[in-house]
Amino acid sequence: MEDTILDKLQRPLKDLRLSVTDRCNFRCRYCMPEEIFGPNYPFLASDKILSFHEMERLTRIFVSLGVRKVRITGGEPLLRRDLPELIRRLNLIDGLEDIAITTNGSLLKKSAPLLFDAGLRRVTVSLDSLDDERFNQLNGNKSKVARVLEGIQIASDAGLKVKVNMVVQKGKNDQDIIPMAKYFKENKHTLRFIEYMDVGNSNGWGMAEVMTKQEILNRIGEVMPLEKIKPNYVGEVATRYRYIDSDQEIGIISSVTDSFCSSCSRARISAEGKLYTCLFASKGYDLRHLLRSEESDDVITNKITDIWNHRKDRYSDERANGNSPRNSSKVEMSHIGG
Repeated sequence: MEDTILDKLQRPLKDLRLSVTDRCNFRCRYCMPEEIFGPNYPFLASDKILSFHEMERLTRIFVSLGVRKVRITGGEPLLRRDLPELIRRLNLIDGLEDIAITTNGSLLKKSAPLLFDAGLRRVTVSLDSLDDERFNQLNGNKSKVARVLEGIQIASDAGLKVKVNMVVQKGKNDQDIIPMAKYFKENKHTLRFIEYMDVGNSNGWGMAEVMTKQEILNRIGEVMPLEKIKPNYVGEVATRYRYIDSDQEIGIISSVTDSFCSSCSRARISAEGKLYTCLFASKGYDLRHLLRSEESDDVITNKITDIWNHRKDRYSDERANGNSPRNSSKVEMSHIGG
């Protein structure tokens, strides 16, 4: 197995986010607002999306370059037919240490036991409120809270370790910070709060709607005191805190006010096989063309190596310094799974 490759800022390639579909059954305002992603939106045709064989081949190449963790994303990944088969394939790759899925949780009730049987052990569920009215406003009126909570319970009962992600928007769902914290503390699932980010071009992002890491900490700390704890590993995106009266913890992902560009080790593959070197990237590199040509694994490996060796993305740092390009087009989060 080859040594890990480094980018221009000496950041290693360790993590791969693999999108299996650009479709989703939710229409969350910060990701896929319905007025843009409506009935006539041109989602990818099936022949444009990577097959499981192509995803497995790409993952093997990325693992040879140092990747140890793969996260399956979308769109909503559980919409991809026969997804457990991909999990089985990836589990057979020597050197791959961890596979996880990020999902909205609405389809977990049926999928969780099948995914566990296929070898999945971790799932992250996106849930932004426990209040049905607010949850419906946020997700485009596509699901009730109970459906997601039932999926979380069934996933946990099946043996999956569950984390929950909450994107916090000031004036939209910041009143749910404490109810969410209390609920998942009591139910012993790690909750991670995410600062509202300017991903893509469709969500109308503004700094006024960002609930900062410090504001989130202050609000929780007034009710349930916290202490900071060490990261699990170098490059962990969430800052970890533990409730002082418990072994339960929370995390805060603070791309806006406390950037972690300097330790970012993630590459992203969109459903149609484009490689993106940053969540805020404006362009991707077409790997599908190489996969569907007569090119060898060595040629694809060299292409990925060259792309990563020239990587110098640090968008969140530049935003914080006032240097990010204001009008640049960015890939939509729904296309590369966040």
